[in-house]
Amino acid sequence: MNHVTNITKCTTEKLCELGILAANDGGSLVTILNVSWKGVITLLQQGKRVLREILSVQDIILTLISLVNEPLRCAARAWSSLLKETISLTEARRTFLPSKFYLTNAMKISSLYPCQAYLVYKEVTLCVIMIASFRILLSYEKHLNTASEVLSELLEKTSIDLLNSLLNSAEVKQELKFELLDWLFSDDFCSNSMHGDSSSSYHMTSMVEIFSVSCEAMSEARLLLLGRIALFHNLLRYSMDLEDDIKIKITGKLRWFLDMLVVEDVYSFVLDLQIPVPYGSGKTLELIWQPMFSALLHALKTFMIVVSSSFAWAEFEAFLLENLFHPHFLCWEIVMELWCFLVRYAEMDVVNGIIDKLCSLMKLLESPESVLIPGSPLRKVARIICLLAKSTPMADHVYSSVVGDGRSQLSSVLYAALLLEGFPLNSLSDNIRSTAKQKIITDYFGFIGSFDDKVLTTCSSGAFGIPVHALSASLQAQQVSISDVDVKTLKFLVAIIRNFRNPVEKIMKEHCHKLLSEMLGIVSNMKHLYKSDEMEGVLLELQNLFVSGPAASNTQLYQCKPYLALFMGGLGDMEMRESDNCAKSSAVWELYHMLFREQHWALVHLAIAAFGYFAARTTCNQLWRFVPQNASLSYDLMSGNEASEERFMSELKAFLDKEASLLTTTPSIEQFELLVKEGMMLKEMVQKISGIDAMECQSMEIDVDNVSNKRRRLPDGISKGLELLKNGLKVIGDSISQWQENHCESAELHDKFSSHLSRLEDVVAHLTGLAGNG
Repeated sequence: MNHVTNITKCTTEKLCELGILAANDGGSLVTILNVSWKGVITLLQQGKRVLREILSVQDIILTLISLVNEPLRCAARAWSSLLKETISLTEARRTFLPSKFYLTNAMKISSLYPCQAYLVYKEVTLCVIMIASFRILLSYEKHLNTASEVLSELLEKTSIDLLNSLLNSAEVKQELKFELLDWLFSDDFCSNSMHGDSSSSYHMTSMVEIFSVSCEAMSEARLLLLGRIALFHNLLRYSMDLEDDIKIKITGKLRWFLDMLVVEDVYSFVLDLQIPVPYGSGKTLELIWQPMFSALLHALKTFMIVVSSSFAWAEFEAFLLENLFHPHFLCWEIVMELWCFLVRYAEMDVVNGIIDKLCSLMKLLESPESVLIPGSPLRKVARIICLLAKSTPMADHVYSSVVGDGRSQLSSVLYAALLLEGFPLNSLSDNIRSTAKQKIITDYFGFIGSFDDKVLTTCSSGAFGIPVHALSASLQAQQVSISDVDVKTLKFLVAIIRNFRNPVEKIMKEHCHKLLSEMLGIVSNMKHLYKSDEMEGVLLELQNLFVSGPAASNTQLYQCKPYLALFMGGLGDMEMRESDNCAKSSAVWELYHMLFREQHWALVHLAIAAFGYFAARTTCNQLWRFVPQNASLSYDLMSGNEASEERFMSELKAFLDKEASLLTTTPSIEQFELLVKEGMMLKEMVQKISGIDAMECQSMEIDVDNVSNKRRRLPDGISKGLELLKNGLKVIGDSISQWQENHCESAELHDKFSSHLSRLEDVVAHLTGLAGNG
């Protein structure tokens, strides 16, 4: 028996050597390669009981792992030197088939001898992570996408099977399996950035470097972090094949997964990258390209279904509850997507239980002061409830639980919190929807009808004006409409403006600031009010408040300007006379001038969007009156010294063209590349700004107004000449009037003179305006 065992051992070793020699020959000895390694597998299978004691099976696995890596390393080196040369399907398959062969044999041996394979688990898992990392980097380069597809088809599932041969083995102790997963998904990685470069040259360099990482450095290799994320994604997708204890352990690693997603480099890749993902099964299996974020979400949902009927469900439920208020928006979006998936397909009793608990929590957190604070616990719970209500036919249940009969102050506060977070009123049944919408409108008109200065001074609650906020949110979500013209709204807006402008207590000013913003938003959604006679009074009050009044530089007033921009966009539905003598038109011009002078990029965007909407609907022909000479978009971006009306119009046209192009739902590769380029430019700018010394910043401060005035000061002769022109035109106008009275028979000639004179007056008025702005 010992003699047979020794012969088997010796034969196995010699076949391994023969297989290595055939592999090193470049793959030309295919027959010898197949026979040698198949012989090794057969002998190991037949002599399993005795060979495990006398044969170093782990060395054979290490040999196969090195044979797997070598073709991949050579491919990475060769393809990284190519300049955008597309890799063909044939070349990719020829490159990866040898690795597929060796990986399959390593998986078979690991399944036969899991305890021996565990002795080299670090080398095995490093190989699996290298394959996952290589696939991710191939997906990033467009000309290597075919290679990424072939790698996914040939190596992805086999590499997971190799890892699962250790995780699912009954021979490997549970604590050893957990040790493997802890080492694979540990939090230890270097704090330095992945060179901070998203260029193609960096990714091509990284493609070579991933195969030079050692086992000792793997846990700290940030270069392989994306590969670890990709491997975790694959484990979730193929979790059906895992044992229950491993499912529980992987569920515990979901916290690690969320922590890794917020790492700078992973975060940007996950949102930007598309990867090939298998779709279908059996003969219908095909690879489709998906955004990596969508693929991760799909894998999480798959895992959720898998563990729903196992002991891991309690751990998964704890994960969902613990991260219900995750501070990072991307992680919170993922967790809420899983919650919505749960309530969408769970049994109704489970869904009712979840909704009831959240509604009870919302009632415990009820506070009138917190309802208008977006980040308050009350608003966060309301946001969660609204998202779940949109995913299920539970809107009626939520409304009944939170609002009830709607008579108590508690129910009004909770209802307002739901509305501010986008509660789906249109998902309610007909009777309840009608009641809910009518309550919003009734409460609003009841509030503005009872409003006076006394109410404003006596109310110290931070929740003052909740009905106004509720209506504003509902109108913006297009869930409520008010078709009847009601001047009470405009009169209330005027009252708010006047209270804000007059010296009042701090708390009153805070109330007026919030109400002013919401009222401007309400009016912008009630187009019929723009045709009301009271609108002129509103515009004059706004002009006095934002432009000429003492509160024009108020910080709180500055926060109202985004809402003012929305309001200004709707003025295209209002009739205006294009005359200097029209107070209403002058007010609109000055308000637009004030908005266009703003230098904050968000306000610039809102102002030009409002003006584009206004220009498309107004009957005004002299649009130049709405644009000041010193508009922010009129300046040269490089020097900032020269202003040009043509430059402003060019920027306006570019903005409107971009807005029109946003109707395209499928982004192109060029758009992605441009987005990455702009993102890197923004990142470089932030790094440069953060590196500037604070003292240097102070020394570089410039009085923009003084420089602007100095730059645009016109010679005194121009002003004098314009004054003479205006006087001359007045003399000519008086003479034409006398001539018309004395010579009635020359009416046609009089009309021609009057027409030309009117045009001259417009030109001179325009020039006077330019000189005045200078």
